[in-house]
This record gives sequence, structure tokens and C-alpha cells, in this order.
Amino acid sequence: MEDKVTKSGLHISNFCKQVDGKDTTLCVLTNKAGAEVTITNYGAKIVSLMVPDKNGKLVDVVLGHASIDDYLTSGEPTFGATCGRYANRIAKGRFVLDGVVYDKLAINNGPNSLHGGLRGFHFKVWDMEQLNGQSVKLVYVSADGEEGYPGELRATLVYTLTDDNSVVLDYKATTTKPTVLNLTNHSYFNLSGEGDRYIGDHRLLINADYYLPTDETAIPYGPKELVKGTPMDFTEAHLIGERINDSFQQLIFGKGYDHCYVLNKDDLALSFAASAVSPKTGIRMDTYTTEPGVQLYTANWLNESIIGKNRHPYPERCSFCLETQHFPDSPNKPEYPSVVLRPGEEFKSQTVYKFSLDK
Repeated sequence: MEDKVTKSGLHISNFCKQVDGKDTTLCVLTNKAGAEVTITNYGAKIVSLMVPDKNGKLVDVVLGHASIDDYLTSGEPTFGATCGRYANRIAKGRFVLDGVVYDKLAINNGPNSLHGGLRGFHFKVWDMEQLNGQSVKLVYVSADGEEGYPGELRATLVYTLTDDNSVVLDYKATTTKPTVLNLTNHSYFNLSGEGDRYIGDHRLLINADYYLPTDETAIPYGPKELVKGTPMDFTEAHLIGERINDSFQQLIFGKGYDHCYVLNKDDLALSFAASAVSPKTGIRMDTYTTEPGVQLYTANWLNESIIGKNRHPYPERCSFCLETQHFPDSPNKPEYPSVVLRPGEEFKSQTVYKFSLDK
């Protein structure tokens, strides 16, 4: 059988393996413009994302690995991943829901629980069905009690590559018991191309007048604070690296940006969240979401020992994440938008990453 190779240079055969008794594979989506996105059902991860630069050359703008084996042993398990059942952090691995204490969540990030625990959704093999040449559906059923969360949760994610070079993520979920839920995509972007070593030269704008300051363990204090007058302010476009090393307590805590921004919106309609531009390629990425927040993370904890596609090392600050989501530690902060999902309800969320050339 012929081993197919993607436009990004991935060998599909390197993604065919059995993990936890289930088959993994790689799905390839292409559009009329020639863009390509590849997705593996291991962690419902985006593996590569090829979009045209200012010269018409296709550039892979997400970090990732060249095989399932590399993902299984990676020093960063969230490249391109779908994170859940609760993306981001829950303080001290506990919360109370309807008077019931749930305190068995894994403590896997300082004193807190991060990205669903020791074996969150990004470690799971999802069921995958390619719907057509531009769309794929992934389903994961999380057992009642898995990682300490109540209720059997059925999560569905549809990735679509549109002809205008947008990657659309449509999430749905249902549960058999009251539970908490926060899903996000954790792609690490570098619009100059994966393998480029620094995103400090990217211009970034975030549609948020407020952010959530955190303690030294990355848990929000609670109240939002104005970004104005601080290095957290991206209401007008700034270079990511322009103020990242400022002597500002929040940046010191996170070794850079690792904060949730409270988007300027009054409801959960799809709206503009952020834009980023590479000066090298001219590639622009506009992010839209129905979620109330977006976590900006500047890959502060990556290091040279992590080797990705094309044998590229992935050092500190070689990429950025715009993780659309509800707020960190929401189950313990009733003043935040609710993350509770109940039987009979359906969770729905949409995020769009739209790629174009900067004008």
C-alpha cells in the first residue's frame, strides 16, 4: 500500500498505530485555495495547517509532531490538542456542585488541576469520521467519574476547512449527570512557520478591555482588571515581545503571557476575539469565538529539547496560543459565566481561526 505524504511532509503511515486498544490515524482536509489541515484522532489534535504566505507559498503555521510515537513521548502533550473535560486550571483539584464536593481531580500543575487531569481528552483516542474533503467529526465519550468528574459526557467536535482559509471548530456535548465542562483547542501558532524560533515580532490585537490577574500558581484572584496602562493591553496592536520582559508581576509569575482575557461581549454570540500577524510571511490570523474568554499563552515553558516536525527544536516563546474558553477556575467562582452542564442540555461552542494576508 502506497504511503501518502501530505503537503506539510507528513507520512500518513506514521499516524497509524494502536493506542489503548484503539486505532489512530491522520485525516487530511483541503480546500479550493490549496490550503491543508491535518488532524489526528489521538487527542483530536491539529497536526499541521498549511496556508499561503504573501508570496503564495504554503506555510505550516502550527507546531506538532511527525508521528504518533512522537506525540506519545512528547515533552508537550498539548500541541494542537482538544483539552477537556476542563481546559485550563481548577484550584486545588476540587469544586462543589449542587452541594456535592468533588475533590479527586488530579493535582498535575503545582497545587492545581490542569487540562482535565493526568489523562485528559488530549491523551484519548477519539472516534473519527471524515464527512467530506473539508470536514471531519470526532467523538469522545468520557466515563462517569473519569479523572474525578461526574457524569458520562459525550463530546463531539467537527473541524471544517472553508474555502476562505478558515478553520472552524464546532463543539457539542451532553451529560448524564450535572458536571462542569470547558473545552478548548491548544494549537501553538507561529505565523512565520513552525520551526521559526520566536514570535516576539508578531503583531497582536485582543478585543478585551479586561483580563484576569492570577496568583503565582496561575489561578485568577477573581475580579477582572483593566488592561489599560499595563503590558497586558493589546486593545491596540502591539508586538508580542515588546513588553513581555517588563518588570510586571503578572508577567513574572507566568514567565511571559499566560492569562485569560475577558472578551468585549455581552453574550455568547460568535464575535471577534483577536488578530495576529507575522511580519515575515504577511500571514494574518483572525480569531472569532462564542466563548467569553481567550487565554494568551506565549509558550513560556517550551525548551530546546522538544523536537517537532522537520526536526525543528521548539524553544521557549517560539509560538503562541489563543485558547478560546470559559474562565480558569470557574467552578469555584460563581461570579464567572457558568460552566455547569446538566442532563437534557446541550453544550455548544464555536471557534474560527481565519487566515488571510495582512493588508
